[in-house]
Amino acid sequence: MKAPQTPLPPARPWRRLAAVLLLLGLLWVLVESTGLRARISPQSLRAVFADHGAWGFVAFAALFALGNLMQLPGGIFLAAAVLALGPVWGGLTTLSAALISCGVTFFVVRTFGANALRELPGPLARRVFARLDAQPVRSVALLRLLFQTVPALNYALALSGLRFRHYMLGTLIGLPAPLFVHATLFDTLAGWMGWSVH
Repeated sequence: MKAPQTPLPPARPWRRLAAVLLLLGLLWVLVESTGLRARISPQSLRAVFADHGAWGFVAFAALFALGNLMQLPGGIFLAAAVLALGPVWGGLTTLSAALISCGVTFFVVRTFGANALRELPGPLARRVFARLDAQPVRSVALLRLLFQTVPALNYALALSGLRFRHYMLGTLIGLPAPLFVHATLFDTLAGWMGWSVH
């Protein structure tokens, strides 16, 4: 009589994570091959506002969302908005675009990766998700206070099985304070450096 075999762990979460990595790789190839990455700079983003008027925000938010998917830091977009619009309007514009970007990243990554991180085995993962499930909005708000729109955080939260409403509410609570602090600091630094500001 044969001893019962231990079932192998499901490969599905690893396949989902591989799909997300493939998406990231394809985006990187697309952006590099078209030269778009080299064009995303504070100066070029500032020109978006100057050249496109009301449509500048739409283009800015679209580029922010694409940049977030490509793992570009949000500071590039904040700097451009502050240079073009000043710390208050630049901060508000960046906050609005960041919220849109975080939402887009959530849906795109969730579509390809589902809840892959939650399905990973191990006691550490169970402890992390138990804390996240106990206070999801507070957890996201604290993470936003510390890491703002860091793309890796957006990817991890999208793959965590977190509900979209908790993700967005935590983002809305935690993101404004550090964003406006950074906008004020950047505006002050730009003044000291003699850069042309708004």
